[in-house]
Amino acid sequence: MRRTRNAKIVATLGPASSDPALIEQLFLAGVDVFRLNFSHGVADDHRARAAALRAVEAKHGRPIAILADLQGPKLRVGTFEGGPVQLAEGQAFRLQLDPIAGTAQAVQLPHPEIFAALVPGAELLLDDGKLRLKVERCDAKSADTTVLVGGKLSDRKGVNVPGVVLPISALTEKDRRDLAVALEIGVDWVALSFVQRPEDIDEARALVGQRASLVAKLEKPAAIERLDEVIAAADAVMVARGDLGVELPAESVPPLQKRIVRACRKKGRPVIVATQMLESMIDSPVPTRAEASDVATAVYDGADAVMLSAESASGKHPLEAVRIMNRIIERVEADPLYRQFLEASQSANLPGQTSVPDAVCCAMRRAVALLRPAAIVCATHSGATSFRVARERAEAPILSLTPQRSAARRLVLAWGVHSLHVSEVTEFNEVRMLAGDLVRREGFGQAGDPYVAIAGVPFGQTGTTNLMHIGIV
Repeated sequence: MRRTRNAKIVATLGPASSDPALIEQLFLAGVDVFRLNFSHGVADDHRARAAALRAVEAKHGRPIAILADLQGPKLRVGTFEGGPVQLAEGQAFRLQLDPIAGTAQAVQLPHPEIFAALVPGAELLLDDGKLRLKVERCDAKSADTTVLVGGKLSDRKGVNVPGVVLPISALTEKDRRDLAVALEIGVDWVALSFVQRPEDIDEARALVGQRASLVAKLEKPAAIERLDEVIAAADAVMVARGDLGVELPAESVPPLQKRIVRACRKKGRPVIVATQMLESMIDSPVPTRAEASDVATAVYDGADAVMLSAESASGKHPLEAVRIMNRIIERVEADPLYRQFLEASQSANLPGQTSVPDAVCCAMRRAVALLRPAAIVCATHSGATSFRVARERAEAPILSLTPQRSAARRLVLAWGVHSLHVSEVTEFNEVRMLAGDLVRREGFGQAGDPYVAIAGVPFGQTGTTNLMHIGIV
């Protein structure tokens, strides 16, 4: 079950991929992390899918990570009395808090938080940015606007307010109920939507504690303005390009994606590139060349994972989408330019302030470049050592050993990590004896091959990475 690539695949389960036999096929085809999208389905759907995943995990003896993606606040207009209306450029259009039967002149906007944040001159985007309004006058219960970009508007279409931090929590009451279900079924990662500031992540962490790790979905420009703080507060990051592309010009998203990936690599946080990666495969058995190039770009940049959404959740070809994504990653990583790109970008991702773990891992990276070992063996308790080693993007697979099943599952997301749940070890000699055996058994090398081992002494204490050993299988 050894993967022959470093970047990981996240795939969303849904109506097209809920059969336990297909879930196993998706895992065998290359899925490392399975996403449960709490914007759709009911609690029992997610429980059944999680149970199927744990059965696959037990059958194959390999940790599988489960990511619960919370819906977050959904800001929408009300309903229209006579069906969809047509808004013309230059016309006046009123939004009001109080209930009203919508017309081509006015509609309800049942979100006091939006009115509290609006100022004259602000813009609102409706229906994923297809329509654009400019605020002329506003108060706590209404806003008079001018239509800048017109079009058809129908019931309950979404509203975005670019450039404004809304006084609203990233966790709705629905999210809190869904979070309770997610933690009950034992998910490993929780993705937060609508993150605007690091405090949103702190709020979620107070509820989650140590039961799961947190992914900050970067989909709001306000979060980008505090990017380093948001990354520092989260355990991982998702580049939610679809939502970012609503509030930002389309041409701004590609350089922003690269900026986020680089910032995450510098901080040592796993980063997932998501949204519309193989979108045409919802219907087509093959992707467009542009989609294949999009996936490849994320891999060349050193992203930890690339994600399938509707392609695997509701598309006609979920298994083929995974297989194609797997082939794209393998082809990119076989390209000599791939390693050159990683090497060229690595110096920019060095931490500003170094510590003993940083020094040990930098030495490890140099040793790997010189010796070309069969594997880097990481003995870790919480997973911190393996995440830190993954940040180096060294040219050897990472064999991560941990006695904590939860840590083994979470580490599946990290670049290059082959995660194993093993018995507790209490001294480095045990690691040394175990390392050579596992490198051979897991298919990384054979007798006589060198390996590099990384650990922290004393064992069992988080953040004590202070030892590097070079051994022979």
